[in-house]
Amino acid sequence: MSTTILVIDDMSDVRLSANFLLSSHHYNVLEASSPLEAFEVLKQQAVDLILLDMNYQTDTTSGQEGLDFLHKLKKENLIIPVVAMTGWSSVDVAVKAMQQGANDFIEKPWDNQRLLQVIKQQIQFFGVKKQNQRLQQHNQQNATHLTEELIWQSSSMSKLMTEIERLAQTNATILLTGENGTGKSSIASLIHQKSSRHHSNLVTVNMGAIPDTLFESEMFGHKKGAFTDAKETRMGRFEMANEGTLFLDEIANIPLAQQAKLLRVLETNEFEMVGSSITQKSNIRLISASNADFDSLISSEKFRPDLYYRLNTIELHVPALRERIEDIMPLARHFVNKHGLRYHRLNMFLADDVEDKLTRYSWPGNIRELSHMMERAVLLSSLDEITANDIPLKSSSTKQGTEIPFMTLDQAELQLLKQALNKAKGSAVDAAQLLGISKSAIYRRMEKYDIKS
Repeated sequence: MSTTILVIDDMSDVRLSANFLLSSHHYNVLEASSPLEAFEVLKQQAVDLILLDMNYQTDTTSGQEGLDFLHKLKKENLIIPVVAMTGWSSVDVAVKAMQQGANDFIEKPWDNQRLLQVIKQQIQFFGVKKQNQRLQQHNQQNATHLTEELIWQSSSMSKLMTEIERLAQTNATILLTGENGTGKSSIASLIHQKSSRHHSNLVTVNMGAIPDTLFESEMFGHKKGAFTDAKETRMGRFEMANEGTLFLDEIANIPLAQQAKLLRVLETNEFEMVGSSITQKSNIRLISASNADFDSLISSEKFRPDLYYRLNTIELHVPALRERIEDIMPLARHFVNKHGLRYHRLNMFLADDVEDKLTRYSWPGNIRELSHMMERAVLLSSLDEITANDIPLKSSSTKQGTEIPFMTLDQAELQLLKQALNKAKGSAVDAAQLLGISKSAIYRRMEKYDIKS
């Protein structure tokens, strides 16, 4: 998308000169002959940068009209970088312009290279600033959503929360382990909020979703032109998380070839953008999460032991929902209220016969499955009271039912894998959803047991 610059000057030859220069460098140029006209343009067009003459016909020396424009721009909360121009080499006017909100200034007649450099710097700076603002807004919205689901009464969760309170204020690297859907992302968000870095960004990366070829670009950023599709300079996740927390989810899914690159950054706290020779410093608190069996991955040479030791300075295990039965009903009520609010069914509640059904179920999808089940009940129940009949659970129980035949863990995993694939008619993606694991996790298991898709 082309960058749009608004040139405000009462001299047509100056506007023409600026238009010619900037257009030849692929900028989209708009013109205004006065601050008043400029505000009319701003009502109609999105602008990335303003080139503002400070002096007009009313007063050709004080720069007051330019200062008034900057004041009004700020008053109307229009956040656009402004480069001030003055033809009188007046330091006082330039200083006043900067105090009033201008981001830089140039003197007329300008040097073309100087003007282009200033414009490029301001557009890049504001691009990064907007990216950070969006990230912070996203973090603030997500933080409440994630941590509100940390509801517990069980001793296992109480013990975990005590450890989190103690560890959050340190800079220790933490590895969260546990099944899918147990709330590891919520735990990571809570640790960040309770840390001394909570005023900075929490940046979350799903490592299983990053293609091997884009790993360095995603994690370390890239310079414009570094490769074919690098049309703009892009900040990487380490830079986004600077002074804050970097949360690497599904950490076991990093390809072996990329693990050494991640290890190098963790050991040296240094990295380079793709296409740049400038070394940048990394100052982040690292939290990672996985449901993988690292001992198995390391013994099969699919995960570097030195990287694993870097990641698990502290390892916190997040218990499965079936291991914290006391928390099932408080969570269920929370999800009924949450989804009731979302779907405008504010008086929904759980009947007495629900508790026995919910607490006997093993919840293979953990908290995520419980949330989806309560959402479904809120949507489909014809009454405000949600009964056991409104909650169709599969015949899985932690307290009753016939005992399954004894077998090794590998035999049980293979049997479940085959059953899920059979039920999903051979679709690995659908089978992964049935088992409550990621796509990459099911493909690893299919490879392990030599099952072809």
